Amino acid sequence: MAGRFPQRPTRTTVRGGHAAVPAGPVAAGAGAGVPRQVSAPARVRRWVPDGPVDLGLVLGPLRRGAADPTFRATADGSVWRAARTPAGPGTLRVRAYGGEVLGEAWGPGAEWLLEQLPELLGAADDPGAFVPRHRVVALARHRRPGLRLTRTGLVLESLIPSVLEQKVTADEAYRAWRLLVRRFGEPAPGPAGVGERPMSVMPAPRTWALIPSWEWHRAGVDDKRASTILRAVRVAARLEQAVAMPAEAARARLEVVPGVGPWTSAEVVQRSHGAADAVTVGDLHLPGIVGWALAGDRDADDSVMLRLLEPYAGQRHRAARLILLSGCVPGRRVPKMPRVDIGLW
Repeated sequence: MAGRFPQRPTRTTVRGGHAAVPAGPVAAGAGAGVPRQVSAPARVRRWVPDGPVDLGLVLGPLRRGAADPTFRATADGSVWRAARTPAGPGTLRVRAYGGEVLGEAWGPGAEWLLEQLPELLGAADDPGAFVPRHRVVALARHRRPGLRLTRTGLVLESLIPSVLEQKVTADEAYRAWRLLVRRFGEPAPGPAGVGERPMSVMPAPRTWALIPSWEWHRAGVDDKRASTILRAVRVAARLEQAVAMPAEAARARLEVVPGVGPWTSAEVVQRSHGAADAVTVGDLHLPGIVGWALAGDRDADDSVMLRLLEPYAGQRHRAARLILLSGCVPGRRVPKMPRVDIGLW
């Protein structure tokens, strides 16, 4: 029966924004009350959403690999997030139970993170506006009623890892993000920043700008991507102002930065704005996946993908995510994209 048993994550569903969150005692409804806090939080907020919220699906797109130092899901059903906010670094812990969401936050950015908590969990999203037009999409939606589109209100934290993902494998990009954040970021405020696996807040714009060229090289980042990031952090304040713009205007501002094109700007506003219609074009795999799921065409290009997604105008990104989450993908016919570690050159 659809939705009765959770589906096992695959590489495609993970790309669709599925982060596995363990069903801890609270999340599963067992036990009484909230688990004991590991440290007194600076701020606490409770929020009751107007519908189901699946933390793994809503916040999954913010995770950059299983070892992302800014994101973690723990055994008690919590999702931890370390972010650099306009008020400074902060750590947010989110748990859902009994139809309620509990947010706990630490650090200078704690109040800002809790203020943004509803939008982070999709309060500004309208999943009811989506009408499935294909069976595979309808089934994927039925199996994931807790899917909502996050809106972080932060641009740079999505822009930098998206640039790192340009023209390389996901593993290479995730490794670069992990190494650079751990080396040049700062410990996450509160309990997440200590212990065996401490979390980190990504570097400030000035810190990104001061990373030596050989450190980019060691992380496997070529000069083109590194230069794009350096150009972006020089105008970080202007880019962050784009959160107050409509998604298309924000994309236009982002694409003024040399090296930031339609693929990258779409990946950013999907997260920073919760843009339901920002479909990713220029992707190596997405057109073939969408073409296969909707028309049995594994050789579809961007133009075919956009034509197939026309019935979902205004909701094309959500439709593409549901297709990725469906796991309906064509079998591989060519070798995987080779991994090239320039740090070994």
